[in-house]
Amino acid sequence: MNKLKKVLFFLFFSITCFYIQAQEIALRQGPQVVSPEVMNDNSVVFRVYSPDAKTVTLNGSWMEYGETVNLSKNGEGVWSVKVGPLQTTMYHYNLFVDGVRAIDPTNPEAFRDGYRYASMLIMPGADADIYKINPVPHGTLAQVWYESPTLNLNRRMYVYTPPGYETSNEKYPVLYLLHGGGGDEEAWTSLGRANYILDNLIAAGKAKPMIVVMTNGNAYQTSSLKNAPGVETITRETIGKYTGMFEQSLVKDVVPFVEKTYRVKANKDNRAIAGLSMGGGHTVTTTIEFPEVFGYVGVYSSGIDNPEAYPESKFINLKKSGVNKYWVACGKDDFVKEYSKLLRDMLDKVGLEYEFYESEGGHTWANWRTYLSMYAPMLF
Repeated sequence: MNKLKKVLFFLFFSITCFYIQAQEIALRQGPQVVSPEVMNDNSVVFRVYSPDAKTVTLNGSWMEYGETVNLSKNGEGVWSVKVGPLQTTMYHYNLFVDGVRAIDPTNPEAFRDGYRYASMLIMPGADADIYKINPVPHGTLAQVWYESPTLNLNRRMYVYTPPGYETSNEKYPVLYLLHGGGGDEEAWTSLGRANYILDNLIAAGKAKPMIVVMTNGNAYQTSSLKNAPGVETITRETIGKYTGMFEQSLVKDVVPFVEKTYRVKANKDNRAIAGLSMGGGHTVTTTIEFPEVFGYVGVYSSGIDNPEAYPESKFINLKKSGVNKYWVACGKDDFVKEYSKLLRDMLDKVGLEYEFYESEGGHTWANWRTYLSMYAPMLF
């Protein structure tokens, strides 16, 4: 009996010590917070534990540019604010602790936008389902390195192959999807959710299975904002020599590499191109410089900034070569809407048929994700 008592005492003592240690750890870590917390009315509560901070603010993509809201601190050192209700879609946001930008430490969903990191929030509902990881067949997203003799660089791109690619002998059409200024080859999958959008559209039968190629549109970089050897900084004076080089590399290096490496339908009717902002400019330039390459053209939040740099004769050549679909999209509040108008004026002038979609909002990823989800079902 004494031995049993000793064993029981030892167990009780051990459990008590473990409980005390756990409490001490919890106290050192501070209160456990949940953030973001989506409420039943689609309002959202953001929280962060920062007992020594003097101010905490929040900026979200649902706000105006530069706008912030203040969080309030309780007695435990937890700052919080309730916003909304928010519409059903995908957002990104940052906290600013004493003016320092930070991601939400309790939200595992985060991504990189150029040099900036942000936390992600998908508001539940049918309108956001296309951006979510749903229980459907998923394609493969690969980071692929390729030689670019045009740029004299070894470069990286992201390649999405649709569900079933690895186990079939089928050949697929290809969409070349271009990012905007400040981004790189990760932009369309991190912020744009391109692979999930394609997964969901293909699963729903709304888009044909296709390969999507997303490369770095900055001709002076190898990958992920990493400049080429010998290129320390880019200035207004030095960037000029790279003008037009990406478009050359895309057609002369990327397309041949893809058509050699993957099972693709290697003809104009099975090649599409689309880009946002800077990538939209690349799309316009590429298609008029190489009118025989792409049968589908998508220009998002972009257009023509200087009509003299875009000869009418080249648009005429593009028209003569034949375009299956020319699709232009821009937001009502987008600061490049005049450029978009100049592009449409040129297309009207040469008689090249196109479709124009005008959305609400401005120069935002909320629009560009929508544009891709609308454009992909039009292809092939």
